[in-house]
Amino acid sequence: MALRIKICGITREEDAWAAIDAGADALGFVFVPGTPRFIEPGQAATITRHLPPFVSCVGLFVNADPALIRATLTEARLDTVQLHGDEAPDVGLSLRGQARVIQAFRVQGPETLQRLPAYRESAHAWLLDAYVPGAAGGTGARFDWNLAVQARELGHPLILAGGLKPENIAEAIRQVRPFAVDVSSGVETSPGQKDSEKLQRLIAAARCT
Repeated sequence: MALRIKICGITREEDAWAAIDAGADALGFVFVPGTPRFIEPGQAATITRHLPPFVSCVGLFVNADPALIRATLTEARLDTVQLHGDEAPDVGLSLRGQARVIQAFRVQGPETLQRLPAYRESAHAWLLDAYVPGAAGGTGARFDWNLAVQARELGHPLILAGGLKPENIAEAIRQVRPFAVDVSSGVETSPGQKDSEKLQRLIAAARCT
């Protein structure tokens, strides 16, 4: 199965197009107030309404009210939701009728993997990110990829995130063989500002692996 590539933390239309032109399959929009890449649903809609078909648009939320998530999915024209907090499985189950669901886990150690099976029915895929106290993601930190290999063996689509950049993306893919990769800070000049040259290098390296 071909690798999927998601570029997260999109805040500008030019960055969305730079990611698409470089070969990204999905774009992520962060709806977490107070974070560096936060975007309002209406602002996201001005970007997503102009995108071509076959580009998935993902909304990232942290412990948000399901009603707010549903409203944002509609307003921002999103087809996938990424739950990046401590949501219970029933939150994902309640959203599956409206969007595909990604459940994220911030990996602290082997004990984190014990949580994954409870989300097999509620999430279409699991995302593993690095654990950084006080941050939900987008930190550029990396976790032990051997744990991602163990998670992949559980037989559910796995998305790898955390500290990925042009210099290590090929190594990460060769070791983990994930369903998809999710990159944010590794292709930025500053939070929310993507670098087209880094985007091109990262995606080219990922596609050649």
